[in-house]
Amino acid sequence: MKQRGATRTLLVAALYLAVLLVLGSTLIPFIGPYYTQVLIFIGINIILAVSLNLILGFAGQFSIGHAGFMALGGYTSAALSFYVLAPLLAGFGTGGLISAISEPAALAVSLLVGGIAAALAGLLVGIPTLRLRGDYLAIATLGMGEIIRVVILNTDFVGGARGFTDIPRWTTFTWVFLLAGLCILVVRNLIASTMGRALIAVREDEDAAAAMGINTTRHKVFAFVLGAFFAGVAGGLQAHYLQYLHTNSFTFLRSIEIVVFVVLGGGGSITGSVIAATVLTILPEALRGAESWRMVIYSALLVVMMLTRPQGLMGGREFQWSWLLPGFKKK
Repeated sequence: MKQRGATRTLLVAALYLAVLLVLGSTLIPFIGPYYTQVLIFIGINIILAVSLNLILGFAGQFSIGHAGFMALGGYTSAALSFYVLAPLLAGFGTGGLISAISEPAALAVSLLVGGIAAALAGLLVGIPTLRLRGDYLAIATLGMGEIIRVVILNTDFVGGARGFTDIPRWTTFTWVFLLAGLCILVVRNLIASTMGRALIAVREDEDAAAAMGINTTRHKVFAFVLGAFFAGVAGGLQAHYLQYLHTNSFTFLRSIEIVVFVVLGGGGSITGSVIAATVLTILPEALRGAESWRMVIYSALLVVMMLTRPQGLMGGREFQWSWLLPGFKKK
C-alpha cells in the first residue's frame, strides 16, 4: 500500500513538472510581463499561505511574524547572490549552456541558504516564544518580525534604508511553481504522518496532548521552523524576481495579509490556502479599474465572506476528485 502511494506521488510529481516546463517555455513568453508577474506573485503567496497554515491552521499557533522570516530569507538569499554567486558566474562567462545550468544552480543554492537562515531564526525565536499561548504568542511573533525588519533597515551591507538593488533576476515561473508544489507536498505528507497527527492533537487540546505524552513544545517548534524555512524561500524568490528589496515590503501589514490567506481559505486546509492566495492576489488587480474604490470593494468582499462563511472557503477540508468525478474512488 505504501509503495503504491509512493508510486502515485512520483507520477503526479513528474506530470506536474512536465506541465510546468511546457507552460514555462510556451505560454509564459506570450502572455506579457504583467500577467507573468501576477502568476509569479500567486505562486509566492501560495508558498507563504501554505507554510503559515502549517503553523496557524494545523499546529494552532497564532503567528503574525511571517513577513519577518520572509524578509530574512529574502535578504540573505539576495546578499549571497549579489556578493558571491553572481560574481562567481560572471567569471565563467554568460550565455549558452553555461548560463542555462549555472543560474538555476546558483538560485537553488541561494534559496536554500535563505530558507535555512529563516529556519534558524524560527528556531531561535520559537524555543522561548512557543511556550506562550494565544494573544501572548501573537504579540511575541509580531515583535520578532518587527525586530528583524528594523535590524535589516539599519544594516548598510544590504542597502539599509535605501533598499537592496541590482539583485540578479533568476526567478522564473517554473521555479516559483516548482517550489510551491514542493511546499504543498511537504506539508501534505507531514500532516499525514505521525508528527502531523501530533500537531493536530496539539491544536485541538494542548493539555490533553501533553497528558498523552506528546512533547508539545518540540512539535510546535518544528512546525514553526519548517514554516519559517518556506517563508524564507518565498522571500528569496521575490528578491530574485523584482531585483529590489526594501523593508517596507515586510511590515506588519504583510504578515496580516498572509494570515488573511489562511483564515479565508480555512485553517487546516491546504487547498483552501491555495485558493485564497490565488483569489486574493488576482482580486486587487482585477479591481484596478475601480480606482479609489478598489480597496473598499476588496475589503467589503472579505467582510461578506467572513460573515457568510466564518470557517473559510474549505472549512478544513481538502479537494477531492470525487467532487468533479462522482464515480471516482480513491484507492
